Amino acid sequence: MDTNQYIEVFLDESREHLQAINDHLLELEKESEDTTIVGEIFRSAHTLKGMAGTMGYEDISSLTHKMENVLDLIRNHQLAVATDLIDILFSCLETLEEMVESIASGGDGKKDVSQLVHQLEAIEKGEQPETSNGDQEATGTADTLENLEIDEYQKTVIDQARDQGYHAFQITVTLNEDCMLKQARVFMVFEVLEDSGEVIKTSPSVEELEEEDFNDQFSVVLLTQETLDSVKDKIMKISEIKQVEGTPLEDSHVHMPNDEKKEIHRENEPQEKQKEVKEEQKQQQSPKRQTQSKSIRVNIDRIDHLMNLFEEVVIDRGRLEELSSKIGHSELIETVEHMSRVSKDMQNMMLTMRMVPIEQVFNRFPRMIRGLSKDLDKKIELEISGAETELDRTVIDEIGDPLVHLIRNSVDHGIESPQERREKGKTEEGHLQLKAYHNGNHVYIEIEDDGAGINRDKVVEKAIKNGIVTEEEAEKLSDEEVYPLIFSSGFSTAEQVSDISGRGVGLDVVKNTIESLGGQIFTTSVPDNGSKFTIQLPLTLSILSAMLVNVERETYAIPLSFIEETVMLKPEEKMSVNGQAVMDFRGKVVPLVSIQEVFEVPGTEETEQNGNQDEAIVVVKKGDKLTGLIVDHFMGQKEVVLKSLGNYFKDVFAISGATILGDGSISLIIDPNALIK
Repeated sequence: MDTNQYIEVFLDESREHLQAINDHLLELEKESEDTTIVGEIFRSAHTLKGMAGTMGYEDISSLTHKMENVLDLIRNHQLAVATDLIDILFSCLETLEEMVESIASGGDGKKDVSQLVHQLEAIEKGEQPETSNGDQEATGTADTLENLEIDEYQKTVIDQARDQGYHAFQITVTLNEDCMLKQARVFMVFEVLEDSGEVIKTSPSVEELEEEDFNDQFSVVLLTQETLDSVKDKIMKISEIKQVEGTPLEDSHVHMPNDEKKEIHRENEPQEKQKEVKEEQKQQQSPKRQTQSKSIRVNIDRIDHLMNLFEEVVIDRGRLEELSSKIGHSELIETVEHMSRVSKDMQNMMLTMRMVPIEQVFNRFPRMIRGLSKDLDKKIELEISGAETELDRTVIDEIGDPLVHLIRNSVDHGIESPQERREKGKTEEGHLQLKAYHNGNHVYIEIEDDGAGINRDKVVEKAIKNGIVTEEEAEKLSDEEVYPLIFSSGFSTAEQVSDISGRGVGLDVVKNTIESLGGQIFTTSVPDNGSKFTIQLPLTLSILSAMLVNVERETYAIPLSFIEETVMLKPEEKMSVNGQAVMDFRGKVVPLVSIQEVFEVPGTEETEQNGNQDEAIVVVKKGDKLTGLIVDHFMGQKEVVLKSLGNYFKDVFAISGATILGDGSISLIIDPNALIK
């Protein structure tokens, strides 16, 4: 039987069942006596086994068959649920996910599952399953000489650092066999490394290095602007160092763990990746359910192509509106107005088609928190709300990695150890809340923990040291102005190196990614009560409502989502503070920025003659900050299509793109983020 035509259906349904197994395993760990949860896991495993057997993927089929046997014992009360058992089932789940993604990448889906099958068979027989942990401990750092595993976020950090002139090196340090104080030598090596650059990965982990739980070797990934030989020479000057080996970490050498590949693949190919029409429902589905189904699977590329075509319609719609108003023919105007109403309804419908629940990003975090809790020996409760909130698919694809890093940051740096929490009078279990919700034309994502909070003094001290602010400026900064400094490039307040998270290049990448999506990030914190990161994102990126403004002979578009109000400012109401033009806006002193000066728009004699007239001001907002943009005239509101400026005009200051207006002219779209003071 030729099964190629069913591959897409198999992949879609397999991912759905694997996600269901993941969610139910997490529930089962909390409610180990609930056999209905076990039944749900059993059904997903059974369906996956049947589909894999039909498609000829024997390794998937054999592993799910053994999982069925164990799950059957649990639901028949012949086997108790324990943490070790959940760990093995999660290992099975990760292996199944790897095999499914292998098939999606064109592979054969084969993998050696004999070890897992052996463990499951031992559980069936009532024996203690063997694990590979002992072998791993025995080998110590034997694998540190190989390329370290780099996750997708660390790879992004490396790429960003390279753009800023940094080199990425993997450095392996070997201590003398008779070294007495290994921990002290490690500390001295890291002092040298931190003076040279930024450590983003260690093997073994930092905790193992601090506890001297390693043999004589350890490896790091270092970002630095120095040469490799220079760094090696500095390390070799430390006593009791036997050898220092290093190699540039090129893209071809970056080794990513399978679970990270799987997560990234899932993000880049969302669950909405669909086939044109399902040929058949899965074999377990009833005929009744087939007749009730009113949905079809549509390839996401087709939706993207449809959206691109409609963007052209929006441009032509604006052109028609312009022409009909000039001609003034009543029937033509009426027809164009009707077409505009219909096309706006179509636009809303297509934007809705591109919207997907943020749940598919949030789904990865419960298992991640479970793993981090074990790695850091912390008790953490994750609360998720608003997972049904929908975002544009393009935003969904990009937001996953920043969220991963912010959550790791909260778990590692924010939430304290159980002992520290007891000493502070808190519960041993830390609380982490992940929340999403709509508000106007934006989606907000909040990551809030009840940990130690951000230490203002440490942030200020590091900011002064890095030359971000002076001591005089730092004294005048409020807490709300200090906390965003942690997103500065190369900023880190961590006293110890950590491979879980780092407030160095990482948070800088988080901020850049969010702002590239047209979003913003805000930070609040209370000492010993926790921190909250709030991300504001646009609902969609392609078509946006904007106000058109005129500056001399140029027309600019300002996104409505940034505009607080428009004002006509009288000459006598314009003031100056320390050389900065300002205005009084509802009791607040708001700085003024001239668009003509920012973009160096040539003036005319008419401009000079009208110097004493009222000025048109667009008040834009970023968080709590307001800035008034000085323009010549307000031209009205329009829905515009955001077009990239292309590779030849990357990173143009305060410009996010361009659009084609109804008269065929080009209008640049202003990025208020860059202009707000």
